Amino acid sequence: MEIDFLLERILPALNRGVWVTIQLIIPSMLLGFAGGVVLGALRAFGPRWLRRIGDAYTTVIRGVPLIIQLFILYNALPKLGIYLDGFAAAVLGFIMCSAAYHSEYIRGALLSIRQGQLKAAQALGFDKTSMLVSIVIPQALRRALPGCGNEFIYLIKYSSLAYMTTCVDLTSEAMKLAAYTYRFTEIFLVCGVYYLILTSLAAWALNRLEKLAYIPGFGKAK
Repeated sequence: MEIDFLLERILPALNRGVWVTIQLIIPSMLLGFAGGVVLGALRAFGPRWLRRIGDAYTTVIRGVPLIIQLFILYNALPKLGIYLDGFAAAVLGFIMCSAAYHSEYIRGALLSIRQGQLKAAQALGFDKTSMLVSIVIPQALRRALPGCGNEFIYLIKYSSLAYMTTCVDLTSEAMKLAAYTYRFTEIFLVCGVYYLILTSLAAWALNRLEKLAYIPGFGKAK
């Protein structure tokens, strides 16, 4: 690889794209996780009709490829009078997908809490909402953290599909430059390194978070 081509063409283009990718990832990560906590709690402890709606939503979102969901949000919604730009359509698609997967981890973690704790909380006068917020969810989040951490890393990788909504992210910048210069090998090798750096940073941060959230006697610290 020529150093001049790397420094003058590849890096400036990919640096623009990686900034857009980070802007896509952060709100998608935060809102997707928050949505997953709410959805997981409703699926575990909500009334039957809400559980069925939550289960149906999760089944549909997990069963339909993300690329199809992005096409629907960006290309099909305008037929209904709903217009989203490429960035908004990508973020909404990532949030919806992330929330569905997070809800599975959260629901499983919530249901793993021992029933004795719930009965003790009820005996002390906790209503269902207070019991969930004060006792169940804090414990469940620690148990769900490894799975949710994997979903954060997956989000970084499938953010590369944002180019399907014409959002000019890291992958889109790489594709444009490669199509113009025909230097596919060099450009996509560097693009892959960018994604590797992002996922490695996320894995390091999640490992630190797991250690901070560790309570002696509760699980196993890594």
